[in-house]
Amino acid sequence: MGICAEELRQWVIKPTLKRLGVYSKSAENLLLATAAQESGLGSHLKPAGQRALGIYQIHSLAHRHIWDDHLALHSDMASLVRGLASQHDFLAQPHAELATNLSYATAIAWFMYARHEDFRLPKENAKDNNVDALASLWKRYYHPKSKISIADFSDNFSRYVTAQIIAA
Repeated sequence: MGICAEELRQWVIKPTLKRLGVYSKSAENLLLATAAQESGLGSHLKPAGQRALGIYQIHSLAHRHIWDDHLALHSDMASLVRGLASQHDFLAQPHAELATNLSYATAIAWFMYARHEDFRLPKENAKDNNVDALASLWKRYYHPKSKISIADFSDNFSRYVTAQIIAA
């Protein structure tokens, strides 16, 4: 059993995006859908045989690329993200933060998308702000080599975020 979708949205995703200054309902929905797809909203933080970690299943190499190739070029944003990390644990085991620190993992997951120059969220209240549109963003920017289809992504969203409606 994973994390309650509405609590993840309210207590982790929304405040993290606001802290980064990038909040929108579309961004909130995208990260909630990503967590649903990647880990069943936290059903597994490190599945057997996998090297990715946390509710967003971020690989250590991708984590390093976010820092080296994106955040290093945006010092103000890097400072905000670093402020989300644990003071001592981050220095000893930075990748462990992806499994143990939900706000930090959410910020890194956001940059898995936002690091791409052509990344654009659906407009608020637009007809393309739906699960299939979010699935397309996930497939293009977050996990392009995945064999998961857009229909599978939508099914996982329905399964793990069942009573939730895309935030309007």
